[in-house]
Amino acid sequence: MFAYLRWNARQLGRFRAMDEIDRKILAELQVDGRLSVTELGARVGLTVSPTHRRLRDLEASGAIVGYRAIVDPKVLGLGFEALVFVTMRQEDRATLLGFEEAAAAIPNVLQAQRLFGDPDYLLRVRTKDLDAYAQLEDDVLATLPGVQRLNSTLVMKNLVIDRPYPTTIT
Repeated sequence: MFAYLRWNARQLGRFRAMDEIDRKILAELQVDGRLSVTELGARVGLTVSPTHRRLRDLEASGAIVGYRAIVDPKVLGLGFEALVFVTMRQEDRATLLGFEEAAAAIPNVLQAQRLFGDPDYLLRVRTKDLDAYAQLEDDVLATLPGVQRLNSTLVMKNLVIDRPYPTTIT
């Protein structure tokens, strides 16, 4: 079994295993990150003070990396989604770092992952429509450092989006 560790600020650098209450806190916050400390404590069976301490410790340890609003992309006019598989022409360190930096700077690239094997990268891209995507691919994506080939798959329908991470180990 994996030992999931977190840094406890009160223990000055000591690590201890993440317990079931920590996992419950993470599960609840993934569903609703706007819970008050009082409501969060009630849901996990703690009073406000220990809930607040655990929450601070989870944030300090890096287990909680941030909070955000989940926005419907269609409301922003971004109703078109494509998965773009990128095959690199060359894979030297400078080219890969140049590609990664350039891809990360494109606002329409929502996710970028380096893969083992072929293709080399997977990009998740959102645009207004097919025409806007075609222009982005031709004018921006195809010109990124080291790109040999782009292979796009258009998303017909999203079944699961931003599902919370499981907090139990399987």
